[in-house]
Amino acid sequence: MAAEKSARFETAKRKPVSNEAADRKTPLRKLASNKELLFSGIAVAIIGIVALLPGLFATHDPYGLDVASRFQKPGPAHLFGTDNFGRDIFSRTVYGLQISVLVGLGVAILSGLLGLLIGLYAGFYRVLDQLFMRISDGLIAFPSILLALAIMSMLGPSIGNLMLCLTAVITPNVARVVRSGVLVIREQTYVEAMHALGASGTRILWRHIAPNTMSVLIVQTTFIFVEVIIVEAALSFLGAGIPSPTPSLGNLLLDGKMYIFNSWWMTVFPGAALFTVALVFNLLGDGLRDYLDPHADSAGGKSGRK
Repeated sequence: MAAEKSARFETAKRKPVSNEAADRKTPLRKLASNKELLFSGIAVAIIGIVALLPGLFATHDPYGLDVASRFQKPGPAHLFGTDNFGRDIFSRTVYGLQISVLVGLGVAILSGLLGLLIGLYAGFYRVLDQLFMRISDGLIAFPSILLALAIMSMLGPSIGNLMLCLTAVITPNVARVVRSGVLVIREQTYVEAMHALGASGTRILWRHIAPNTMSVLIVQTTFIFVEVIIVEAALSFLGAGIPSPTPSLGNLLLDGKMYIFNSWWMTVFPGAALFTVALVFNLLGDGLRDYLDPHADSAGGKSGRK
């Protein structure tokens, strides 16, 4: 009997204890297991370097005219060929990427901050909720492109006006996302406890509720960036965005639409650049969502949502 008890004790001692804290991955291990986030993060870093330092990668002056070299096919002299004015498509794509990334980043930051502010107060104070959300509903009712076209027709085409226009179009969507998170957090026990202890609404809102909405806002910002560069390209393609000859991906597509059958490179390469940037940032958003999800399982970093 003693030997049997001793054997059971040794078996129990060797048996691993199921501990949620032990099973939970460290941030670095969780990041290493999230291949989507790693790949997209490296790609975003490369895009950021190209956008910030276009002069290091451009092979020609993006505004330089060379009529004798019009409609040259892609080759060693011009990697992406030339356009109808002899301008190097590769260099204009690099500088166009810079414009699109800067506009997307600026609008994402502005709309994120404004959406956070509106969403926090709308979700926490019921009186402000009715005011802010009805205005947001009215703006969301219009398609983004049509609303942006209407605002740009009043402001006029320029980079600054485009950023203001897109910020006004996208902020209501961000505000609704933040508000939905605040409505859930507001009913938590610790928020009620803070009320009972006499904490002010401003303290509760910014010290305890706002930090808990940041993960959702960070993920949403990556998708905002993608939406901005696509809408910017669409507006520029329609002639209501960044004025020519400033290179942007939308302007490059506009320049190439008349020659798409004879000079396909004028459209294909800028379009491929736009597609690549949108794909990479969408992957980044998906990866961040899985990484920041508290319910992510330990197997592959994917969320356990059903």
